[in-house]
Amino acid sequence: MKYCVVGAGGVGGYFGGKLAMSGPEVWFLARGEHLQAMRRAGLRVNASDERFVVPPGRMTDAPEEIGVCDVVLFCVKCYDTVPAARMIPPLADDSTVIISLQNGIDNEVQIGEVVRRGAVYGGIAYVYATITAPGEISETGGPKKLVFGPLDTGHVDPRGSAILAGMQAAGIPATLSDDIRTDLWKKFIFISAVGPVTALTRLTLGEILAVDETRTLLEEAMHEAAAVARAAGIVLGASLVPGMFDTLRRFDNRSRSSMYNDLATGKPLEIEAFSGTIVRLGQERGVPTPVHRMLYAALLPHHRSRQRPSPHHPPERNPV
Repeated sequence: MKYCVVGAGGVGGYFGGKLAMSGPEVWFLARGEHLQAMRRAGLRVNASDERFVVPPGRMTDAPEEIGVCDVVLFCVKCYDTVPAARMIPPLADDSTVIISLQNGIDNEVQIGEVVRRGAVYGGIAYVYATITAPGEISETGGPKKLVFGPLDTGHVDPRGSAILAGMQAAGIPATLSDDIRTDLWKKFIFISAVGPVTALTRLTLGEILAVDETRTLLEEAMHEAAAVARAAGIVLGASLVPGMFDTLRRFDNRSRSSMYNDLATGKPLEIEAFSGTIVRLGQERGVPTPVHRMLYAALLPHHRSRQRPSPHHPPERNPV
């Protein structure tokens, strides 16, 4: 099976590296200093339980050099979805499966609008991994597992089973979901609250949970997202948000979020895909979202001032 990882950052670099070390042909589509370092010395992966180096040779910024793949792991930030999707056509034919391993709940639709061949699957990566130096990925937490599946509820084609077998052979704990939309929303309710609240407050999760007023802000953000999900037809149990707080209390109290890290290092934020999406969908379905509206308005100026200028970027979807 032939793979291409589009976006060799923390998620793509870690899981793509695991696949590459298990034997299949795995290409990494990257850019800039990260690509140049990989071309010189390969991709170094420093995980909490192992260290390995993917040898140089299959790292490029030209999809035409790679050709058609069986599987494309799509791992870019949400705000880069459309421009990155425009690079996929040389990688895909009708049998290709494109798995979005991004944050958010509508990236698959955006990819499908650009790429007319192959099947687009939803996916969830449960791992904390980042680029710590050009050509180097460091993994520091999380269960290091993947959940993926077709967007049609209850429908799993043979390609999904073959991909699952390949991931498991690479030592990746993976699950093939028959209801990936619900799985995506469950994670989204969590990260769409934790990301913006830790970024806006600049506080750790422990510091947020220790103050009643700030903990309530986080809880209300989760409840707003859950209400939007239910209005969109997603079936969620009443205990979902309380269960998420049980999970939070088990986290390292020094934890923040990738959105906080992006803000602290002066990078663009996925605020459009997080609170922006909650506000927009809430407006469409008549669901009030005052907390997410505040988070969106507070963090949007930072994002817009740091977003890379590019003629390929689509216009922002301003829900306010």
